[in-house]
Amino acid sequence: MIGIAPLRIRFFTLTDRTPTGLVAAPTDLHAVDPYIAEELVRGRIALAGRILETGGVSPFTMDMPSPEFEEALHAFGWLRHVRASKSEEASVRARILVSDWMAGHGRRIVGAAWKSEIVAERLIAWLSHSPVILQTADAGFYRRFLKSLGFHVRYLSLIAKHAPDGETRLKTRIALAMASISLPNRPSRIARHGMKLDKELERQILPDGGHISRNPRIMLDLLLDLLPLRQSYINLGHDVPPGLVPAIDRMFPAIRFFRHQDGDLALFNGSTATLANELASVLRYDETSGRPSRTLPDIGYQRLSVGDTSILVDTGIPSRLELSKGAHCGCLSFEFSSGRSRFVVNSGYPAFAAPAFQRASRSTAAHSTITINDTSSSRISRSSIFGPIIFPGVTDVTATRETDVKGSDILTASHDGYLKSFGYIHQRQIELNADGSKIKGRDLVQAQHDDSKRLSVSDEVVCRFHIHPSIELVSLDEESVMMRATDGTSWVLAAPGHVLSIADDVFMAHASGVRPSQQIEISCMVTGSVDIRWLIERRV
Repeated sequence: MIGIAPLRIRFFTLTDRTPTGLVAAPTDLHAVDPYIAEELVRGRIALAGRILETGGVSPFTMDMPSPEFEEALHAFGWLRHVRASKSEEASVRARILVSDWMAGHGRRIVGAAWKSEIVAERLIAWLSHSPVILQTADAGFYRRFLKSLGFHVRYLSLIAKHAPDGETRLKTRIALAMASISLPNRPSRIARHGMKLDKELERQILPDGGHISRNPRIMLDLLLDLLPLRQSYINLGHDVPPGLVPAIDRMFPAIRFFRHQDGDLALFNGSTATLANELASVLRYDETSGRPSRTLPDIGYQRLSVGDTSILVDTGIPSRLELSKGAHCGCLSFEFSSGRSRFVVNSGYPAFAAPAFQRASRSTAAHSTITINDTSSSRISRSSIFGPIIFPGVTDVTATRETDVKGSDILTASHDGYLKSFGYIHQRQIELNADGSKIKGRDLVQAQHDDSKRLSVSDEVVCRFHIHPSIELVSLDEESVMMRATDGTSWVLAAPGHVLSIADDVFMAHASGVRPSQQIEISCMVTGSVDIRWLIERRV
């Protein structure tokens, strides 16, 4: 968020032009839980994995259970649960909380309440759920509410171009475009906000439909806002910004690209648990009817898929510094699903866990790929000024695809993330046979220069396969492990000539929080090169 000084210079611009009314309330496609509204009436607020007992006191005057809870409280997304409950008592309680917020934070532009992404989310939530907030409201509250909406619009208009790049900046443009048609406005102002949204969409939604963050979950979050916005333009008879529909149409095949056989999204670059009904509510608007492509070249991912077997591989370079605060060091990591189950996964991002867990989830060791000397392929900053950005050890990634004479789909990719620190290139080859019953893998770690001093040092290479917590592991012998799903579907992972060990693990992207799981490891020492070959085969 931009500093306070520029805001004081132009504070007078935030104090006029109160809207005369509300024109429309956009639809909210997010998943709802009426139980949360019931708890709200009882003085219990459940957000971001924490619960706050208010005891009848305004929560905005209390100590927050966590920073994530505080942000979720100020964002007001929880209003959707009140709307779903259709309870007059819950509606009254929600209006009291909105009134408390306006009294305590409405003009104090400080703290989490006025972070640009929170302001954008709050504006969208207040517009979408204004029928709940205003149900049985008196004229005085209505005027204060409209005045606060106007203040939000002017504030976001002032800071939009200074907002952090990526999802936050795009969210501010979505919120402003939504407000322009939900509140009374001149056609010229509606068109201007639509044009600015178009420019941001064109910049952030790449030609392959992926988002510049490379995070699959962000694409879903954006569609949950963009789809109601598009429908609101149509319902109100306004011209839809010319770039909005093409951007949405590009995103649908891309989000299907990341969808596993169980309906959940792959866990790459900050992606976390996905509610099945949210993804379904978005995909029902998909009119492209296109099958997922084999590759997303602009954001750097590959998909190998036959029948009910799917493999997703990260073959991209880390995002530029400003966009990398949520990026992961998972180059060449893969996920594998079959039937209705995910077998091999990445650990995922624990949105509401302790910072130590969040940092660990971004390391290479938390991904299904190799590490050298327990070091990540890129470095995560600990700077208190710049935040947890990634300094890319990975600067060059190559990826080729071919189909052999037997119809097998073969991906060969390499990265240089360990070249500068240890002198090695990692090359991974994954081959899926024509009927989807066999996956051949090869991880080649090879020194790139004849450095006698370096080659005299033994380095440890560990190849990890993180296993979804629903999968049961059974060791068959030293070289093979059976992976069994709850429906009986079984696959065997084997690595001839290598010892497979089963180790404790944690899965960080479960809807209920961090859960214990297991991982399969292949560990060996290397002085010049090592060639690890493995096979995952369906057990009939």
